[in-house]
Amino acid sequence: MISTMCKLQTQLPILLLVLIVPAVVNAAELSVEVQDSAGKKLTDAVVYLENSKTAGKVSDTTIDVEQKGRQFNPLVSVVQAGASINFPNRDKVRHHVYSFSPAKKFELKLYSGVPTKPVLFDKPGTVVLGCNIHDNMLAFIHIVETPYFAKTNASGVATFSQILEDSYELKVWHYALQTENKPAQQAITIKAGNQPVVIQLEINNAKRL
Repeated sequence: MISTMCKLQTQLPILLLVLIVPAVVNAAELSVEVQDSAGKKLTDAVVYLENSKTAGKVSDTTIDVEQKGRQFNPLVSVVQAGASINFPNRDKVRHHVYSFSPAKKFELKLYSGVPTKPVLFDKPGTVVLGCNIHDNMLAFIHIVETPYFAKTNASGVATFSQILEDSYELKVWHYALQTENKPAQQAITIKAGNQPVVIQLEINNAKRL
């Protein structure tokens, strides 16, 4: 009886140790270069990864899209559904920010400074921003249903880190797409050692800003 109890006492700590060790989750990196059909690199393209595990996930982050020099800054923003956006007016003149886009219809009537509360963006899609006072002001917000998103830099490259290894749909959107609001997409398997991906888009150059 004593020997049996001794065995249990020596085995119990080992069992507990096994239970509290967390599972190892493999994560990987990815680089995506976006070009137009002529091979020219595209800035401000939105690149994102979706699958059944990312669908329906929301964010509670808040970012700024400012008005300065009678322009929106940045020109293109990307957020996960559920995020909110502040629209601070850094100009000395008042602005009237609005959108008629199905993904988010809203209006911030003539104001200076910072509105009292941010605007919630809870549906996926593209939102086109305008100013009812200054017709030249234009900006875009692309809302996605995944935490894996990025925007291409001046070299046309979007980079990702800490992506869970899995199969995804790689989607790429640009405000000047020939087929408006229809992102290019392709299947991709994310794993350690992924090679850089190059995506070419059909762009309507008349829409480029």
